[in-house]
Amino acid sequence: MELYGSNKKNKKNNRDVETDIAYLYEVLPQLSQIFRIIDKIGEGTFSSVYLAEAQMTDGSRRMFALKHLIPTSHPVRIAAELQCLTVAGGKENVMGVTYCFRKEHYVVIVMPYMEHQTFVVSIVSSKHRSVPVRTTLNQRQKSPIESQKPKPPAVSPSLTCNCYMTDRICNICLSRKQQVAPRAGTPGFRAPEVLTKCPNQGTAIDMWSAGVILLSLLSGRYPFFKASDDLIALTQIIEWLVKNSKSIVCSRELPRLDLKILCETLRGLRSWDDGLLPAEFQASHNPAEGKQDAGSPVKKHKSSLKSSAELQEMGWDKVPDDVYDLLDKLLDLNPASRITASVALQHPLFKDMTN
Repeated sequence: MELYGSNKKNKKNNRDVETDIAYLYEVLPQLSQIFRIIDKIGEGTFSSVYLAEAQMTDGSRRMFALKHLIPTSHPVRIAAELQCLTVAGGKENVMGVTYCFRKEHYVVIVMPYMEHQTFVVSIVSSKHRSVPVRTTLNQRQKSPIESQKPKPPAVSPSLTCNCYMTDRICNICLSRKQQVAPRAGTPGFRAPEVLTKCPNQGTAIDMWSAGVILLSLLSGRYPFFKASDDLIALTQIIEWLVKNSKSIVCSRELPRLDLKILCETLRGLRSWDDGLLPAEFQASHNPAEGKQDAGSPVKKHKSSLKSSAELQEMGWDKVPDDVYDLLDKLLDLNPASRITASVALQHPLFKDMTN
């Protein structure tokens, strides 16, 4: 029965892809004169990517990646992306741009196709089931998520409103001026300054995203953060608000969290029963601790220690401490002190690597 259901789902997905490809040919008919679109190979917040084949002037055939931007993308945003690809693309491991098609508000960027292993496949290559993890990152982080509604702490009257600790939004909050700031990025990978709509955003937001990718690789969890909206995401990295003079009330402070211990436990290198993780993690992992709520740090799943042979085969028994040191610096909640790309390249982790 499960196999039948899986086949039905695959057939539905194939029909959806065929429909998307037909639509792309319809809105940009010039594509059909050059490319044979084979499949959809990626999809994000602002675009979809298709695999296509083209016959070159010398008679050879070459594969390309067609990036179809969503029709609502602002022309300035599209122009900025094309400029970045033109200036930086084709070198230093940055994908270049080959051509661009446009008809009215439909835009497709043509790029070279590189054979690769998808990120999700890389994450689960340890044969450890990928489960989203809802947890705070920083060792000093605070979280308002609790299984039971806490008693409201005493706070300054200037910080409260009529909807504080309720399930509604009052007129005071609705009348507040809305902050407007860039919030680009993939959900789960957005930096704290993006989620809090801070206007002065810089390249530090990309370093945070790189840190989340590294965290997923080390922990074997993708996506590591799975938030339905920015407000949920904020509960996972809330301390940054306090560091930047934002008014916030936290229900309690979680104990210090060692990212190495967390990743190694999720990878099966450590036992859940060794007592090194905070009680909140132990409770969410152990069904005997009671019913698990939606905000639990770790979804309940079966986890066992890997054998020595498995660890050696996967290579996760040889992760140096320098990796976790870099991870901690990438996931610095304060963008002003977060490690930069140039400094990260000088990290001891890369000292033995050559250009």
